[in-house]
Amino acid sequence: MELQPFKIAIPDAAIADLHDRLRRTRWLHDIEGQGWSEGTDLRFLQALLAHWADGFDWRAQEAQLNQLPQYIARIGEQTVHFVHQPGTGPAPLPLILTHGWPGSFVEMQRLIPLLADPASHGGDAADAFHVVVPSLPGFAFSPAPTHKGVGPYEVAGLWAELMTGLGYETFGTQGGDLGAGVSTWLGRRFPEQVMGIHLNYVPGSYRPPLNRDQPPISEEEQAFLDCGATFAETEGAYAKVHGTKPQSLAIGLNDSPAGLAAWIVEKFQAWTDCSGDLQHAVTLDALLTNISLYWFTGSIGSSLRPYVEGRARPLTFAAGERVLPPTGVALFPAELPMPPRSWVERCFDVQRWTTLPKGGHFAAMEQPQLLAEDIRAFFRPLR
Repeated sequence: MELQPFKIAIPDAAIADLHDRLRRTRWLHDIEGQGWSEGTDLRFLQALLAHWADGFDWRAQEAQLNQLPQYIARIGEQTVHFVHQPGTGPAPLPLILTHGWPGSFVEMQRLIPLLADPASHGGDAADAFHVVVPSLPGFAFSPAPTHKGVGPYEVAGLWAELMTGLGYETFGTQGGDLGAGVSTWLGRRFPEQVMGIHLNYVPGSYRPPLNRDQPPISEEEQAFLDCGATFAETEGAYAKVHGTKPQSLAIGLNDSPAGLAAWIVEKFQAWTDCSGDLQHAVTLDALLTNISLYWFTGSIGSSLRPYVEGRARPLTFAAGERVLPPTGVALFPAELPMPPRSWVERCFDVQRWTTLPKGGHFAAMEQPQLLAEDIRAFFRPLR
């Protein structure tokens, strides 16, 4: 595996071009009382873009990100950007963390030190991890695949090669959103390498077998299925577009920072534990750092491809098929619809199931301490 150090260095011209586009935004007229009910609140977006143009300091954020040890690896025909933070402790456990959409590796920025050096953050050095955080193909500094057929299943194979190339023959895996799908495929495809799977979201495409040999669907499971159907009907338009006709949308988002921000901000506002005020969950600078990565790398279009590829190979199970490595699930209260434990246990070896007091879909950004504590606790008996 070819490996080289990496530092982020966005050209001054790209920053100037962004600022120029932001100041020339052609605004819609909203309807009185519209707010967030039909998408991003226009007044919030106007304030956010004003800050992006005149208050947000990309160079300061870039410098903070460059404090993380970043690398570029060549794995077969795919180039992968990743953070590799060695652990500080007597026997750190290798752990690969996978982000989702519309996130990026910056989701893990505050989580990484809590896992790599727990003793410096109120934890036990015995719980340390060697932390690896790759950027999904087509996100941030991992170039987009040049052909179809690279989805969560295939990314799991890339991650297994990455960890082996780093010298980690066995490792743990963790993820939410798309990262939950990749983490699950890792455990399903490479059970001899994966020591355990920790999820803060259960992959949306997961479907256990429901034949006559299986227990009938319980009331709790049916309530989850009904909730998921309601979510798909009222909030799932984005996923339908991403998974069927993403290209037309991507062209517009790739050309307009206002459009890009509106599309991403809507999900952060809806999916965080913010009680209607996004800044209660995520700072504007953290939000804009993530959005800026999409803009500067021109990666919004390629970031939608996992939805297309995931539809082509959903996480379904035949009778008798199971995910063998031990699994832990952390449930944050503002998360998207989550199944009951019985639904997950139909195909997973669930050994930890934790309900947490606060947090949402972007748990690593919203509540890194709570997430770190649950990850440590899950992997402790597996070391």
